[in-house]
Amino acid sequence: MAKELKTIAVLTSGGDAPGMNAAIRSVVRTAIFRGLKVKGIKKGYNGLLNEDIIDMEPRHVSDIIQRGGTVLGTARCLEFMKLEYQQKGAEICQKHGIDGIVVIGGDGSYRGAQALSRLGINTVGIPGTIDLDIACSEYTIGFDTAVNTAMQAIDKVKDTSSSHERCSIIEVMGRHAGYIALWCGIANGAEDILLPEKYQYDEQEIINHIIGSRKKGKTHHLIINAEGIGHSTSMARRIEAATGIETRATILGYMQRGGNPTAMDRYYASIMGAYAVDIMLGGKTNRVVGYRHGDFTDFDIEEALQMQKGIDEYQYEIAKVLTI
Repeated sequence: MAKELKTIAVLTSGGDAPGMNAAIRSVVRTAIFRGLKVKGIKKGYNGLLNEDIIDMEPRHVSDIIQRGGTVLGTARCLEFMKLEYQQKGAEICQKHGIDGIVVIGGDGSYRGAQALSRLGINTVGIPGTIDLDIACSEYTIGFDTAVNTAMQAIDKVKDTSSSHERCSIIEVMGRHAGYIALWCGIANGAEDILLPEKYQYDEQEIINHIIGSRKKGKTHHLIINAEGIGHSTSMARRIEAATGIETRATILGYMQRGGNPTAMDRYYASIMGAYAVDIMLGGKTNRVVGYRHGDFTDFDIEEALQMQKGIDEYQYEIAKVLTI
């Protein structure tokens, strides 16, 4: 396998995440150091189908490790879910002499990689998503930066909320996963944390909590709401009507995806990028790089996609204890 592997490509797919550039840089430089040629595929699988492919040298990844987003660009490509486009993608890889692809993204990106692997293109996935929702890995590129960005923003909103004795609902990203909300809820000292995995949609319980806290002398109330629950603005209106306490909603949105990646995201992404190249050189394909129990490791993509991940019960229980 090592002798057959001459040229690899790297692409980023799905939502962007801070630290993706560190992973791209690591893939390119490690592969070149190992004697491979490297190509960059722009705008994910959409770029592959449009043959938006460039040669990459070490200079192309200079001075990018500190930048958010992805220099290769990214896009969602629903077409690539269909066999005819997957076959077209494999044919384009063969046309450009691409023996293997490192795919940086989430579950949807892995399904595309899995399809290419079945069609004879060596593939390795790297978990790149701020949502921390890849079951095979305890770490995903971008989560650390996103949760720190959200935490700092929430601290600022909390300051003004306290000054005006308001209730604040702050909505954080994460799609259907509540990890950013859980981490921020604990790190920001929230009084209520609403997670899609746990929330019972009982607003009266929240209202009672707010009223009870106010009677005890609490002058502000912070609710962290996960994107998977949403409807923060209408929730704020209902809570204000029920409690008589001024209630404001703040949706942090895409700011959580941007900004300079933290040291953790730069470091872990760099190791994962190199690891992806090395396991591909070692003969592996259809794999996902992960981080578990203090070690970098890899899993079969099909196995990784079948894994389930939930909120840790002890951590969630502690989060509730700390709201007292």
